[in-house]
Amino acid sequence: RVAVLAVLVFLIAAIATAVYIGLISGTDDRSHSDAIVVLGAAQFNGTPSPVLQSRLAHAQELQRAGVSADIITVGGKQEGDRFTEAQAGKAWLVKAGIPAEQITAIGTGSDTAESLTAVAKVMADKGWRSVTLVTDPVHEARSQAIARRLGIDVKLSPTSGGAGSDVTPDYLARETLGLMHFWAWQRWGIQSIVGAQ
Repeated sequence: RVAVLAVLVFLIAAIATAVYIGLISGTDDRSHSDAIVVLGAAQFNGTPSPVLQSRLAHAQELQRAGVSADIITVGGKQEGDRFTEAQAGKAWLVKAGIPAEQITAIGTGSDTAESLTAVAKVMADKGWRSVTLVTDPVHEARSQAIARRLGIDVKLSPTSGGAGSDVTPDYLARETLGLMHFWAWQRWGIQSIVGAQ
């Protein structure tokens, strides 16, 4: 009975989390923030993958809409890579016409938590408090949870078209488990960085 109850509780929690992710994925807050943060995705020898290109194009759209003049690209590199995801993202944006001085590339981090931790440190140095996160719709909920845990005032504006924008069952399942894991272990994980300054 205990095992059955545990399975039922897990299933209910998973369903509730998936519904929450679905609701968050529809959020598009275009109010002003200190910076637009483009979360990393794969790059190939300096060329952003289709998923990363979708995120970068959305960030460019947000900048043109007046959300913020500053953009932060994040993401490290895999073993053997010549470029980081952050470098590839910045190069793409510069080629698209955005001045290089308005883009901060943070080429560290192999996952969302590490990347946002690095973002929080840069924000503290610059005196920034708020960011608009750009990533895939299904990835927004977990990214928001991590950013809030870091003390960042976070707004969401996910991609609405292109690679990575579809809410697929496997992507939703991965993010559901990832967010449940984060909620379960966050008390031992990330400490507030921005809020401590």
